[in-house]
Amino acid sequence: MNHFDTYEEWHEAVTQRCGIVLTKDYCQERLRALGDLQDPATKAFHAFYGEAYLNQVVSWFRRAVG
Repeated sequence: MNHFDTYEEWHEAVTQRCGIVLTKDYCQERLRALGDLQDPATKAFHAFYGEAYLNQVVSWFRRAVG
């Protein structure tokens, strides 16, 4: 199972490798989607990575917002 262990790894992958700008609006939209277990992408993420990692990614988006 591929996942990131630290905020720094995750942040580098998202911003540098994927070229995503972590604006407040973007992070808030991702937080909304990740908080909705009926969202198909979130449902798939949860099934594959589990609740603990989903919660970790949510905390990283919250940290990115500042």
